Amino acid sequence: MGLKIDFHVHTCYSSDSSITLKQVVSFAKKRGLDGVAVTDHNTVKGALKLKTSEIIIVPGIEVSTLEGHLLGINVTTPISAKMGMEETIQRVHDAGGIAIAPHPTAFYKSPPSRNVSCYDAVEVMNASSVPFSVLTHFSRRFAEGLGLPQTGGSDSHYAPEIGSAYTVVEADCDVDEIVDAIKRGAVVPRGHGIPWKIRLKRATLSLKRKI
Repeated sequence: MGLKIDFHVHTCYSSDSSITLKQVVSFAKKRGLDGVAVTDHNTVKGALKLKTSEIIIVPGIEVSTLEGHLLGINVTTPISAKMGMEETIQRVHDAGGIAIAPHPTAFYKSPPSRNVSCYDAVEVMNASSVPFSVLTHFSRRFAEGLGLPQTGGSDSHYAPEIGSAYTVVEADCDVDEIVDAIKRGAVVPRGHGIPWKIRLKRATLSLKRKI
């Protein structure tokens, strides 16, 4: 069957997310996931702090580069923001991780540069992207054009969003094995867009926090 892993989850260590570390575990289990990648904005603090034997935790980061966002998977050291995309990818590789281009066709999400070809994989299924089906289609075409493996993730910032999209990985329960499976293309993205009811709840809670 393979492992079900959501490769794009933000915790409260991202300023725009309300997800606690405890909720990451509880909602991942509720959604039937085997693991998640914690990919907070420009920090690995949440990924390093989350310790559990209940699910697989893949450490990561979402870096704000000068040419859009970049997911660094299996990264445990900080990666500086506001560098060029290729330099950031090299920093991710130097840190022992792999670089995934997130939401490449969602123009409102600071998509990564389409003029760079040295990504390790492309996130073709991003549950928070709208319209989901259309952007998934064009993201697949982008990945196919580069001949790169395809992944999926929720891009969750609100706990009930976790697992809306995920990746089936043909690997053992070991982070290095999981990363190697991505590089080999032994992955299949699955899932759907985040339901509007949940999106509305997140927006309402976000507004309440600001008041």
